[in-house]
Amino acid sequence: MKNIFLVIGLLISVYSYSQNTIKTETFAVKGNCDMCQTRIENAADIKGVKICKWDIDKKVATVTYNTSKTTLEQIQKAIAAKGYDAGDIKGDDAAYKKLPNCCQYKDHACTDKK
Repeated sequence: MKNIFLVIGLLISVYSYSQNTIKTETFAVKGNCDMCQTRIENAADIKGVKICKWDIDKKVATVTYNTSKTTLEQIQKAIAAKGYDAGDIKGDDAAYKKLPNCCQYKDHACTDKK
């Protein structure tokens, strides 16, 4: 009887562990400068995200996250809520209008890169 409970417990542990998958993905994020980089990376700092790095030259974010705690879409929505187009999700217009002029990538390129 003890062996049956041991086997069942082991199977549950293996199943639970397999559900915690760490994944790294990249997607386009529009932006201009170092201030954008800080905002984008901070916006992606949600539950389940291990790290987010935004490449200022390539305009690409690379995120590593736990798939049992969040999804790529949730991460993109968090970034879009700050005004940045992220993947296929359009940035929030009201948040975009509040960005500093330099960060308003739709209107002009930043000439003030830091």
